[in-house]
Amino acid sequence: MQVNRSDTDLQLPAHEKSAWYLVQCKSRQDERAEENLTRQGYKCARPLCRRERVVRGMRTTSQESLFPGYLFIYLPDSANWAPLRSTRGVNRLVSFGGKPLAVKQELVTRLQNRIEDIKPAFVVGERVRILEGGLGALDAIFMSADGEERVILLISLLHRQQTVSMPLMNVSAF
Repeated sequence: MQVNRSDTDLQLPAHEKSAWYLVQCKSRQDERAEENLTRQGYKCARPLCRRERVVRGMRTTSQESLFPGYLFIYLPDSANWAPLRSTRGVNRLVSFGGKPLAVKQELVTRLQNRIEDIKPAFVVGERVRILEGGLGALDAIFMSADGEERVILLISLLHRQQTVSMPLMNVSAF
């Protein structure tokens, strides 16, 4: 997991209480919001995860937000919330009854320390559909990857279970 921190973390007096708060970002702009808030000197945390996807028949790994559309911001209780509302990419501070609700430090710490998992494009046992070829439009069960560009599937053909290997680009999630 990657968490961005500003080099100029907020310097708070010893008597000032601070907490993490949840920021709702505009649609698909959580990275932009984090960048702009960090540039303004705020301490932010946007947990990331790696995800494997199939793009044009090739498996690719990309990083994306663990919680798309949200990030955490560390602020003192007496902070001026007004600059947050006009920050590009920020929609609002999540609040209840008109008051921003603090997120427990333990939760943010656990998210910061979690192990980053790669979520595979297909999971063993997942139902998939064959798109092209002689077996096109048949449903199958994903068994395993066979290199970078091929998969092994289990299909039911003539009342018998058969394993077949085919190009990854010919398979899609059900």
